Amino acid sequence: MNPFTYQRVASTAAAIQAKAAHPESTRFIAGGTNLLDLMKESVLRPQTLIDITHLPLDGIEDTADGGLRIGALVSNADLAWHPRVQADYPLLSQALLAGASPQLRNMATTGGNLLQRTRCYYFYDIGTPCNKRAPGTGCGAIGGVNRIHAILGTSDQCIATHPSDMCVAMAALEARIHVEGPDGARRTIPMADFHRLPGDTPERDTNLEANELIVAVELPPPQFQAHTAYFKIRDRRSYAFALVSAAAALQLRDDGRIGAARVALGGVAHKPWRKPEAEAPLVGQLPAEADFGAVATSLLEGAKGQGHNDFKIEMARRTIVRALQKAAGLEEKA
Repeated sequence: MNPFTYQRVASTAAAIQAKAAHPESTRFIAGGTNLLDLMKESVLRPQTLIDITHLPLDGIEDTADGGLRIGALVSNADLAWHPRVQADYPLLSQALLAGASPQLRNMATTGGNLLQRTRCYYFYDIGTPCNKRAPGTGCGAIGGVNRIHAILGTSDQCIATHPSDMCVAMAALEARIHVEGPDGARRTIPMADFHRLPGDTPERDTNLEANELIVAVELPPPQFQAHTAYFKIRDRRSYAFALVSAAAALQLRDDGRIGAARVALGGVAHKPWRKPEAEAPLVGQLPAEADFGAVATSLLEGAKGQGHNDFKIEMARRTIVRALQKAAGLEEKA
């Protein structure tokens, strides 16, 4: 690991000011569950670490409209087990508890989870080409070992996937990310616009600016308390990233028909994958496997394997259908 300086700050303004001085060579650190791995492997070599763990960003509060505001420093464990989250946003709790290990969930933060880097083998191996780590060097995964890689939203520059479970649920729940920048500037980024597809700039994972700090995540008023499911397909049951995951949420009316539907995929793209137009035909219908299959077909339109990961296309289709069946209470018929 390369030498670096360490600075602890006591206010959001101080943190942003410190970062703004050298935005490219400075990193915020909280739980450090991803950042320290990247530093140990020399993927990142920051000159300064700014410790933000003492900022007042660890609260979970009701919003005026009945939603929930989650501070950026709330741990994954505290968020997953929070009574309000379990009662009103069970999909988020399910996704968080499917991720990492209890020890890591105790340390990992909400803001840090949003900013997780890919687990691509080539990204972590500084002896191999990787446009995300070193733009212009090529993508070792294209034509290489790509079993865990993306089948949607790829480019000829990068086929990496985003590894977060939490983000898949937040995409389905249409969360909003609150960030602050220099001089008190504040903005809100919809979850759908927070992460980027690789395109020609795979080194940029998000639309967060280098001198901005995530301060909170806001969830809208709940409408999917009773019918949700998070399915994660992985090589082993614990401490493994998703080959494919699916977050499904349904609102069922008194007549048994679907009033609203959300589906998001993980492990298949550079960002959580969601297409509202794929969900729309479910509204007004009785839950049915055939309609769930149509959602999967639409959601996976354009999916392309890279050789070793061709299996993900069919796996994703089945995972979508299974998650929707479970959310609808039809799992026993699957």
